[in-house]
Amino acid sequence: MGVALDLDSDLAGLADARSKARQARSAFQAFVGADQVKVDSIVRAMADAGTAAAQELARMAVDETGIGVYEDKILKNLYNTKFVAASMLPLRTVGVLWVDEANRMTAVGSPMGVIAAIIPVTNPTSTVLFKCLAAVKSGNAIVCAPHPRAVRACMRAAEIMAEAAVKAGAPKGLISCLSLPTIQSTGELMRHPDVSVVLATGGPGMVRAAYSSGKPTFAVGAGNVPVYIHRSVKDVKEAALMAITSKSFDNGTACVAEQSIVLDEPIAEAGLAAFAAQGTFFLNPTDQNRLAEIIFTDKGEFRPEAVGLSARELARQINVSVPSDCKVLGAQLGEVGPQAPLSREILGPVLSFYRTVDLPAGFERCRQILAFGGEGHTLGLHCEDDQVIATLASLPAGRIVINTPTLFGGMGYSCATDPSFMLGTGTWSGSIVSDNVTPLHLINIKRVAHEIRPWRSLYQANMGL
Repeated sequence: MGVALDLDSDLAGLADARSKARQARSAFQAFVGADQVKVDSIVRAMADAGTAAAQELARMAVDETGIGVYEDKILKNLYNTKFVAASMLPLRTVGVLWVDEANRMTAVGSPMGVIAAIIPVTNPTSTVLFKCLAAVKSGNAIVCAPHPRAVRACMRAAEIMAEAAVKAGAPKGLISCLSLPTIQSTGELMRHPDVSVVLATGGPGMVRAAYSSGKPTFAVGAGNVPVYIHRSVKDVKEAALMAITSKSFDNGTACVAEQSIVLDEPIAEAGLAAFAAQGTFFLNPTDQNRLAEIIFTDKGEFRPEAVGLSARELARQINVSVPSDCKVLGAQLGEVGPQAPLSREILGPVLSFYRTVDLPAGFERCRQILAFGGEGHTLGLHCEDDQVIATLASLPAGRIVINTPTLFGGMGYSCATDPSFMLGTGTWSGSIVSDNVTPLHLINIKRVAHEIRPWRSLYQANMGL
């Protein structure tokens, strides 16, 4: 009986994926030709509806997944429906994008079609909100494929976006969400002939499946983010506060948040004291080993039950008493790699700390950290020395943010990186994009180009130059 029920559920999930892909394609075909004014009015209505539902969706996300902090998930939702949406609205994405009068060339935006959007368990509703807004702003349809542990919250977020879009004049079916997500049904969605492109945010397995779907794919890599605090730092206490705030935000579930703090030796003692004074509890080596055992498997994979827990809860699970104001657990390490499990990316409020004697040593330590699962993502620097910035900027990171929390700077709030909730990691980690993904990544651009030099000049000795 159980096998039959599982089979029925699997078949229903496949049917759901196929049906929603077909409906999205029909809706997309009805949406094609909408002008920029119409598209923007729909996006504006969606953003307003998402803003109004930010608290409801945050509560659903925390209750269903058991991950993160309710108040921070509200801010994540609002960041997308207010700040990111505001950055999207001025963009031209459909019709004429720009005209080059001198070269007699006109660029025309054309939507891609149906987007399959993979949604992670760590940031479910905020990611749905972002991807739905980006999809419709670029003139596309979207079908969300949530993590099974976040299906109800994701379905509700997509429903809110869809209802607002339809009321504003969008065709029904332009936005939808799988109701029975499994590995099989998500794979079916990504491979479906009516799907044009995949936006994948999730674990390594799901990202690999997205790249294997045979469809153009935007996917994000791991975020083992090092932060170098140089001796020229203006205020080491402020630098520590930024890192603590960023890493503890939503219990460390953002891959762009700090992971390792690399301290220049002349300010190392002051730095460690600043972290300790502002909510970091440093573990001894024995407790570090116990923490690693509850966060990672023997193969170095995340234990799902440990993701997004608070610092105090993690401490409780290893029988360590911490102060009531503890925000982050700290581990002072001397090496990077499998032999030091806490040097990996951790989706939780845990920071590793390193001391380095000078700039070359700091550079090398940051390089090692990025190479251990973080290449292409983000690097943070706290310093006032332009030469230090120039030196560290040669490291393989798509975002190098200066004197700001890496979470807020990397996602485009406190720095001028494009506001986004999907951060590409480039070919360093196997991704096609190193930018912060925006609606402009989700359109095809046609060039209407007139002849500007006689074609016969190709045959001249100087090719008409």
